[in-house]
Amino acid sequence: QSLVSSSKWLQSYGLKRNKLSLSQILSQIGFQHRKDYVTTLGKPVASRYADGLFPQYKRVQDGSVYNLTAKKELILHFVDCLIGAIELYKQRMEWLTSESRQIFGVIQEQCIVIVLDFGTAAPTEFDLCRDALSMVLVEQVIQISRFNLIRAAQDLMKWQKKCTPVSEHTVKSAVSWLWKLDHMTAVSHTSSAEALLEAMGDEAVSS
Repeated sequence: QSLVSSSKWLQSYGLKRNKLSLSQILSQIGFQHRKDYVTTLGKPVASRYADGLFPQYKRVQDGSVYNLTAKKELILHFVDCLIGAIELYKQRMEWLTSESRQIFGVIQEQCIVIVLDFGTAAPTEFDLCRDALSMVLVEQVIQISRFNLIRAAQDLMKWQKKCTPVSEHTVKSAVSWLWKLDHMTAVSHTSSAEALLEAMGDEAVSS
């Protein structure tokens, strides 16, 4: 039962190529309990010879019944495979929710603009924001092709006129620019929208 439960969980994560989806495991450890149409009765009838002969599992999705015939060794083999797959997904989830990815997710686009809207953040919050932004620049932006930074303010501030190729030098430059920003700057009700429009004005930007 725990084997079937684990395989149902993993099925949604695209493990069909490794034959670890629920239907693939069931087909390897047993056979489907069939129904056939009986003319004299005028209806489909399931065979009953397997009743009590094999352990059975009924799929919730479609109500199909499987007779489980596998030996213990094969069951344990699938248990090991599922445990290994689950461990890989745990490692993947730990990576996805660590460091800058925990705040920003995973940046997949190759040309991005980060719009900074600090609003009326207190000095400590302002520094925390800059710490987080520095982290995403050093950990993730360094892996893509081009980027830029725009600060939402009454007088909009841009790190560069347009998206700039990524290198160690440009990332360090962006971090340095970030930490030279004044804590308080004049803002307006439209500054955030204006910064977003400015970011989208660069045709090369994908996010």
